[in-house]
Amino acid sequence: MIMISLIGLPGSGKSTVGRQLARRLQLPFVDSDHAIEARLGCPIREFFEREGEARFREMESEVIDQLSAQGSGVLSTGGGAVLLAVNRERLRARGRVIYLKSHPEELIRRLRHDTNRPLLQVADPMAKLRELFAARDPLYRQTAHFVVETGRPSVATLVNMIVMQLELNPGAPLNSGA
Repeated sequence: MIMISLIGLPGSGKSTVGRQLARRLQLPFVDSDHAIEARLGCPIREFFEREGEARFREMESEVIDQLSAQGSGVLSTGGGAVLLAVNRERLRARGRVIYLKSHPEELIRRLRHDTNRPLLQVADPMAKLRELFAARDPLYRQTAHFVVETGRPSVATLVNMIVMQLELNPGAPLNSGA
């Protein structure tokens, strides 16, 4: 078995696709943001506002270290998980990393009413998404074994695309779910 980590911008579908992928592959699923909130005992947004981004990234790194070392499963990471080099290295070394690549224009449609993402609580969320994409896309690409364009495919189609990529890679033995 293998650890499959999903990375990408906020709203790219990491949690939704991750849950379906885990079900399909009969693997446990964990969302690092939910694990962080469970550890903190409060919403990420609240911690972020109180303690700042740097402290949040430290906590996120500790949680990703623990979760990615668990062996096999599907791990949905926070959008900024790739900002720290140690996270990029750990994720890539401990399994297969899939970058769910979404463009800011797609994301703004999905996120325009979302009030739970601290980095998007700004006057111009579209400009912020463009800024995040420009800064993080190279880091996502550096970390990922595979890039999957989210575009308009359904969740089921995205899961099929990921499974196909994993099956074509000889270094990723999979439980086909059969």
